[in-house]
Amino acid sequence: MLQMTGIHKAFGQNEVLKGVDFNLKEASVHALMGENGAGKSTLMKILVGIHKKDQGDIKYQNQNIDFKHTQMSEEAGLTFIHQELNIWPELTVLENLFIGKEIRNKFGILNEKQMKKEARSVLEKLNFNISLRKVAGHCSIGEQQMIEIAKALMTDAKVIIMDEPTAALTDKEIKQLFKLIKTLQNEGVSFVYISHRMAEIFEISDQITVMRDGKTVLYKDTHDTNYDEIVKSMVGRALTEQFPERTVTPGDVLMKVNALNNDNHQMSNISFELKKGEILGFSGLMGAGRTEIMRSLFGIDKGHKDIEINGKKVNIKTPEDAMKHSLGLITENRKDEGLILDFTIEDNMVLPSLASFTKNGFVNEKSTRLFTEQMSNRLNIKTKRKALVSSLSGGNQQKVVLAKWIGTGAQILILDEPTRGIDVGAKREIYQLMNELTERGVSIIMISSELPEVIGMSDRILVVHEGKITGQVEGSQISEENIMTLATGGKLHATNIN
Repeated sequence: MLQMTGIHKAFGQNEVLKGVDFNLKEASVHALMGENGAGKSTLMKILVGIHKKDQGDIKYQNQNIDFKHTQMSEEAGLTFIHQELNIWPELTVLENLFIGKEIRNKFGILNEKQMKKEARSVLEKLNFNISLRKVAGHCSIGEQQMIEIAKALMTDAKVIIMDEPTAALTDKEIKQLFKLIKTLQNEGVSFVYISHRMAEIFEISDQITVMRDGKTVLYKDTHDTNYDEIVKSMVGRALTEQFPERTVTPGDVLMKVNALNNDNHQMSNISFELKKGEILGFSGLMGAGRTEIMRSLFGIDKGHKDIEINGKKVNIKTPEDAMKHSLGLITENRKDEGLILDFTIEDNMVLPSLASFTKNGFVNEKSTRLFTEQMSNRLNIKTKRKALVSSLSGGNQQKVVLAKWIGTGAQILILDEPTRGIDVGAKREIYQLMNELTERGVSIIMISSELPEVIGMSDRILVVHEGKITGQVEGSQISEENIMTLATGGKLHATNIN
């Protein structure tokens, strides 16, 4: 159905694609995998007309194609759901679904009744219940992702490209999405599925292509390969284990949080303790209130809280207050809240700690360069420090966010979905860095929607359901079954605990 042969693409001196081959069969789900920066998204952007290829051939339905812009590719039946969401935050859900594709009557007036009917039909297929009048900017990242998926399904697409579509979705939503993919596949629709989640790849895909350093290094039917072969193809070496061993024994209580609430009533009386050198996991379903808890704790959202750090009461009303008390926050929405996209890597890394690089009102460029180079090497960011952050892959952008907060010397780091959209090799680098930070006495609060991740990295796990902490698991209690029981409002029985 689709054949890309010998595709080359360079941005200035940076050669991103070096002769990539990619073939998509009709009515198939083809997984496209590789480390962050391998060129996966660039290849698909060339396909739909966002970027222009430097060299190579593309055939679609036995015809040579070279789309000049996305409108041409959409008219030909190719739809791209991007990893970085293209939501208009000021518009409603309904307006986002139909932007540029509004239905009008013969007088040119919007036919809102018909638009609502078609929107509800698609949302029902996704089993996604949301008000069409809700302003998109007030939606969670997971809800925005579902809106993007719904937009793609409202077109008469023959090929749907999905770039990390499940990164912000719950297990229930993922199951519904996969069910819909299978339905559309039976109707002749093909999918290019970009994901770093191995379990999903083996569940949903028919074929797998792996890219490394801008080249195709593996193409196989999914049932003919395995986890180890894919990982080795992606990173060029075998990974001995997914999660590094935790060697830190948490110390005394560093922070106490009592009766935390916010003005939007999204949580009630949240209380917990964080120990020195601990990784404290927060788990729960999408919309449970995990992110809202951290935003309130960090002073972004207003509300009441009683916080003690090192036995002393502290007043955190703003993010500036939080930083003064040595807190750092990596938000789940790196694009809008974690980075200034038209700043360089170096500028973004040093921004929160600029005062420490300044003397007599002047920035010490040697110090900022050394810090940026050190963090880039440590996190394996293979791009020049003066490159714009907007030019990086999603995973490398996440590494920049992590680096900038490490640079502040924060003693309490809140990581909200720290490895979302990051490849398996880069995930392990971040896990190792988390371990190293806790060895130096840094305490970490980690929110993650990936149960294996929160289980594999946490010393204790607090589970949130409908704005309340419904339980804690640690040691032998830590299991997917126990976490999901608490996440859905249930209680643990003696048989669950043993």
